[in-house]
Amino acid sequence: MSFLHWLKWKSPQNPSAHPTYEKLTGTISPSLAANIAELSALFSLAPDLVIRHLVIQSTGDEAALVYMNGLSDKNSINNNVIRSLQTGTSGGSPGSAPAVTIGYIMKLTRWEDIEQALFQGYSILFTEGLTEVQTFDTQGWPQRSIEDPQIEASLKGAHQGFVETGTQNIAMIRRYIPNRELKIREITVGRRGRTTVSILYLADVAHPEVLKELEDRIRRLDVDAILNTGELEGFIEDNPYSPFPQFLSTERPDAAASQILQGRFAVVVDRSPSVLIGPTTFTSFFQSLDDYSTRWLLATFIRLLRFVGFLVAAFLPALYIAAISFNYEVIPIKLILSIGESRERVPFPPIVEALLMEITLEMLREAGIRLPSPIGQTVGIVGGIVIGQAAVQAGIVSNVMVIVVAATAIASFIIPNYDMASAIRLIRFPMMIIASMFGIVGIVIGLMTLIAHLISLESLGTPYGSPLAPMRFADWKDTFIRVPLWKMTKRPVSARPVQDKRLGPNHPRGDGK
Repeated sequence: MSFLHWLKWKSPQNPSAHPTYEKLTGTISPSLAANIAELSALFSLAPDLVIRHLVIQSTGDEAALVYMNGLSDKNSINNNVIRSLQTGTSGGSPGSAPAVTIGYIMKLTRWEDIEQALFQGYSILFTEGLTEVQTFDTQGWPQRSIEDPQIEASLKGAHQGFVETGTQNIAMIRRYIPNRELKIREITVGRRGRTTVSILYLADVAHPEVLKELEDRIRRLDVDAILNTGELEGFIEDNPYSPFPQFLSTERPDAAASQILQGRFAVVVDRSPSVLIGPTTFTSFFQSLDDYSTRWLLATFIRLLRFVGFLVAAFLPALYIAAISFNYEVIPIKLILSIGESRERVPFPPIVEALLMEITLEMLREAGIRLPSPIGQTVGIVGGIVIGQAAVQAGIVSNVMVIVVAATAIASFIIPNYDMASAIRLIRFPMMIIASMFGIVGIVIGLMTLIAHLISLESLGTPYGSPLAPMRFADWKDTFIRVPLWKMTKRPVSARPVQDKRLGPNHPRGDGK
C-alpha cells in the first residue's frame, strides 16, 4: 500500500452492520402477549429490564408490570403498585384501568413514549385487552444528597449546591423565588439520550426576544445526547472560537436566583450539577454573590483587587519578558543590577525561561486538580517549592522569574469564576510570545486586540463589553465598585429587563428615619 493511499484510507463501511438509530413508531396492541414479545425484542440484551406478570385482583385481568432495575424505586413499586393491584377490592369491569396508591399516573399509547418513560424511571403496566398503558411515578435512580458547592465557596451565603437531578435543582431555585412569575420552559434534547433542558425566568422581567433566541438555539440542536452544561454551552454560545466564556456557570442556587431576579435566564440541564446563566457580560465574571453580603467598602476593595489580579495574571510575565529583552531602560538601575545578577547563570533567553516555568506551573495545577484532595494539595505545594528551588539552584531559571510566576498564579486564583480564570491562563501565552518579539509595543498591540475582541463579542445578542462598551453609566454602580444596596434601585441594563425597577426608597436617613 502506497503512502498516499494510506493517508486516504478509510475503514470499510457496511451499512447493514451499522444500522442508523431510529425512533420507535406505532402503538401498543390489545394483546398482552404481543406487547411483551415486542418489548422483549426492543430491549434485547437488557438484563436490567424487569417484567413482572400478575393478575389484577379487582378486575381479574392479566397484566405485566415493566420497569428498569436501578432507575425505579423498588419499595414504591412493591408497596404502592403491586400490593394495590393484587390486594385491591374496589369494583371494576374486565379491561378497565385499575387504581393504585401512587401520586402521579399517566396514560400512554405509543412505543416511543413508553421507551422514554422506562428510561426515566417510571414503571409501566400493560393490561390484557387495553390499547393504552398506565405509567406510575416510581422514579428512584441513584443520587447524592445536597452538599456544599465544590468550586464556588460560600462565605456568608447558603451552603447548598446543585445536584444531578433537574427537578431538585429547580425546587432549590423556587425556594429563593416563590413567585408565580417564575416560569419554566422545558425542552427535550437528544436522539439517544433524551435530556430535559429547563429555562427559568421571570415572565414580567425577562426580555421575550432573548428568551426566543435562547429557546431557538436549544431546539435546533441535533445531537445524540447532552451530558452536562458544558456541552450545551459549546453548542449555543455566540462565538465558539473565543477563549472567553459567554455563559456564566454556577453551582449555587442562591447565585442562580440572584441572576434571575436581575432579568437573566437560568438553564437547568438534567443530570448536571451546574446551571448556565445568560446573557452575561465580561464584568459579570468578576462578581460574586458574597459581594452583596458584605459591607460595600470591603466589597468594592475586593472587586477592584480582582480586576488588578486579571491584569497581573494576563500581562505580568509578558511585561517581565519585554523589560528584560527590549525595554530594560524602564527598570531602576539597582533593580536591573539585581536581576542581572540572578540571571548570570541562566543559559536561556527570557521567553524560554518564562515558558518553561509557566508550563511547569500549569502541569502542577492540573496534577493537583486530578489527584485526590489530600494528595493534590501536597503535590501542588511541595512540587512548586521543590521544583522552583531546584530550578534556581541548577541555573535553569532566575529568582525573579520564580517570583513572577508565583505572583501570576496567585493573581489567577483571585478570579471567582473558573471559566474566566482558565481563559486568562490561556491568554498569558500569546502575550508572552508577542512581548518577546516586539517588547512593550507588542503588549500594547495585544491589549488593544484583546479589547477589540471583547467589544465585538455578544452573549445572546447582548454586548459582552457592557457597561463599558457601549457606555451604560447606570450599571457602573455594580461594576468596578459596589455601591450600597439601597442605591441600586434599577436592574442592570445589560440583562435587558423589561421591568427595570427592583428597589424602593429603603435607606433610613439616620436615627431610623
